[in-house]
Amino acid sequence: MTKTILVLLLLLLAGSMSARAALDPAQVNQLAAEDSSDKVAAIQQLTQTADPDAVRVLKAMADDSLFLAGDKAVIIDGDKAFDAATGAAIGMPVNPESVTVNNRIRGELANALAALKLFDPDAAVRLASAQKLQSSVSPAMAPLLARALEKESDAKIKALLVLAHAQANLGNEDPQARMAAVKALAETSSPTIKSVLLPLTEKAGEPEDKVRYEAIAAVKAIDGRLAIAENVGRVFSGLSLGSILLLAALGLAITYGVMGIINMAHGELLMVGAYATYAMQSLFRAYFPNAIDWYLPAAIPVAFFAAALVGVVMERTVIRWLYGRTLETLLATWGISLVLIQAARVLFGAQNVEVANPSWMSGGIEIMPNLILPWNRIIIVGFAMFVLFLVWVLMNKTRLGMFVRAVTQNRPMAGCVGVPTARIDTMAFALGAGIAGLGGVALSQISNVGPDMGQGYIVDSFMVVVVGGVGQLAGAVWAALGLGIFSKLLEGWAGAVIAKIAILVCIIIFIQKRPQGIFALKGRFVE
Repeated sequence: MTKTILVLLLLLLAGSMSARAALDPAQVNQLAAEDSSDKVAAIQQLTQTADPDAVRVLKAMADDSLFLAGDKAVIIDGDKAFDAATGAAIGMPVNPESVTVNNRIRGELANALAALKLFDPDAAVRLASAQKLQSSVSPAMAPLLARALEKESDAKIKALLVLAHAQANLGNEDPQARMAAVKALAETSSPTIKSVLLPLTEKAGEPEDKVRYEAIAAVKAIDGRLAIAENVGRVFSGLSLGSILLLAALGLAITYGVMGIINMAHGELLMVGAYATYAMQSLFRAYFPNAIDWYLPAAIPVAFFAAALVGVVMERTVIRWLYGRTLETLLATWGISLVLIQAARVLFGAQNVEVANPSWMSGGIEIMPNLILPWNRIIIVGFAMFVLFLVWVLMNKTRLGMFVRAVTQNRPMAGCVGVPTARIDTMAFALGAGIAGLGGVALSQISNVGPDMGQGYIVDSFMVVVVGGVGQLAGAVWAALGLGIFSKLLEGWAGAVIAKIAILVCIIIFIQKRPQGIFALKGRFVE
């Protein structure tokens, strides 16, 4: 009994092995045909088998390892030769002829190999194959895709296969099949799918009126979703820009509110923070290469204290002697900005330096096929909100914050009740400069780092402070995010130059109607 079962098992195993080894030699030999159309037909026929041996043969053809020896196709790998149909080792043929593979054949081979990988046991391989087929799929692959769709259990891969199968059916002779394919593709938001459907909106591309009208409706639907995605992307870009403006304007709001100083060197404090980030990156590359991804967290306190130190030096040496003289302060700080720019050129060179994103800030979140939110901008928005929270705690829950608010609202009265106004001026300036340095850390992750990088943000920072209200954190937040989003939306519709002009006009009108800003500062002011 046992012997009988063993014999049956051996017969079944032999039968399965012989069945699997049976690639049609005629189909394999057709790969070496003279006519490219015959080769394409052979590739498509082998692909339909979904046989692992077909992968072996087609891959050899793609690698230029397929040859014709007499009337038999052979695979030559180094000093070894194999029968292409059976995979059996054979003697090295004499003077084998290489099989010509042109660009058309290479494209067919790439599609065929991608389709055959849909049956791979590894889900990652199947996913990569399904993603590759989104850009190029032929009508002949529809049956194979249908088989792959039946066997697939992974939801993400299955969704991609549905789209690929629908694309393949766009070339089906049956109008009903084409109609079903168009309806399936109409649910997507992919620019690639839109380009596939566009030929069907013309009479030459689709003779059937109902299918053509459905294709036109599908393209309009996809256009609508693409427009929504573009606007969402613009809003997100505006949020990230507003976050940078917020970090730049927070410090300016504090110093301008406390001391009434128009600090034209505030943009250069951003530059100091960015160069501090570059210095920490260089330090980690030289001494801690295995921890290079952690240079950015280490750069945050360094940038804050470096910019704060520069701010203290500015306040102690120049600005302290110019309080109450607005024009002289403006000119003096403008001169300081030129000094800082030249110092950066001397220390780091006139060219921009490279500050790379850590690996954990690379990539992004794909919301839609044409909308990817980069991790570096997402983290910058979160970082700006975290800094804002810390500043709010400092200003509203600490003794220093109480003194700063007292000096902002009424300097003479604060001095009369014992507030050390001169020391508060220095500490407030250091705090504002340090926050600007943090803005430089964030800016280094999305922009070039160079001596002139701060010049483009000083005017926008002052606009945020004036629109938001002097010394008002809430006003700075609303103004920064509002200006960032508004400018990005306008840039998408009218271009960068027109957007900037429109924003300036709107701000001028706003200031005329409400000179105190969005939020007016409460308290008595003595001039």
